[in-house]
Amino acid sequence: MKILVTGAAGFIGSHVAQRLVARGDEVVGLDNLNDYYDVNLKRARLARLEPLPGFRFVKLDLADNGGMANLFRREKFQRVVHLAAQAGVRYSLENPHAYVSSNVTGTLNVLEGCRHNEVEHLAFASTSSVYGANTDMPFSVHRSVGHPLSMYATTKRANELMAHNYAWLFKLPVTGLRFFTVYGPWGRPDMALFLFAKNILAGKPIDVFNHGHHKRDFTFVDDIVEGVVRATDRVAQPNPQWDSAHPDPASSSAPFRLYNIGNNRPVELLRYIEVIEECLGRKAEKNLLPLQPGDVPDTEADVQDLIEDVGYKPDTPIEVGVRRFIDWYLDYYRGGAPGESRVTNLG
Repeated sequence: MKILVTGAAGFIGSHVAQRLVARGDEVVGLDNLNDYYDVNLKRARLARLEPLPGFRFVKLDLADNGGMANLFRREKFQRVVHLAAQAGVRYSLENPHAYVSSNVTGTLNVLEGCRHNEVEHLAFASTSSVYGANTDMPFSVHRSVGHPLSMYATTKRANELMAHNYAWLFKLPVTGLRFFTVYGPWGRPDMALFLFAKNILAGKPIDVFNHGHHKRDFTFVDDIVEGVVRATDRVAQPNPQWDSAHPDPASSSAPFRLYNIGNNRPVELLRYIEVIEECLGRKAEKNLLPLQPGDVPDTEADVQDLIEDVGYKPDTPIEVGVRRFIDWYLDYYRGGAPGESRVTNLG
């Protein structure tokens, strides 16, 4: 198949693109290579992809209306995997306009491109952050998510609503995937695992918010990739049992579906730090701090729909996944530590 992967120089996007090319798909990878974090890391991810037969890179901003329309018109994609976004919960408190431009305008351009060029299926990334003020766990796609706590979460929820609109009006099959705290090799430098490893190795204290009592459904990147690929292959269909008098948020009489992709095994942040310490052979000096604005204390994914419809459940324990990340980190940064990052994100 010919597949567009947006955010191909990003953490998850680069892994997804590599997986699709490996199985024989023709992949066009799109990214704007912005400087939210180290562009050299993004270029290094691309350097692994560009020699692969079946992969082509296009540098383009999602918010470029004309450029996006021309790309879709020229390439005639069969499927689209939309992973590009302005990421980060806490940075959205500092620069909300960047989130509207990338996540709302950019996603609208993707939807328009799919609508006008007969794309068979759009799978797009959402986030566990949409659950916001909800504390009824495990988080279920069948419950309401009307109380976001950050502009990042708000824009991602907007993406879900926009996608349903296009499924309803134009019969465009769309599947939204709510990712839960993704980690692993080639990860983002603003994420907690990356910053914790960097500071522990440098003998510097690590900032531990909510005094370490967060619980997160940490999900290894390979598990996310497997879920994304399987969901992309399964074209969304209308739910014949959908009842407008009791509407299910996760499906519709239109070709629209939502799934959680999480490990379904929440881990307290202090345990996560212990595993990092074990992998590095060093103890962390912890700077215990209160909960940050925009953060949620705990996350846990209900993945029953993913299991039933897609036939898959993430299952990598943090002891395995963190080791994989640390091995990559030590190899990649043998010449020195990475540059400073703006904020710490648990995801």
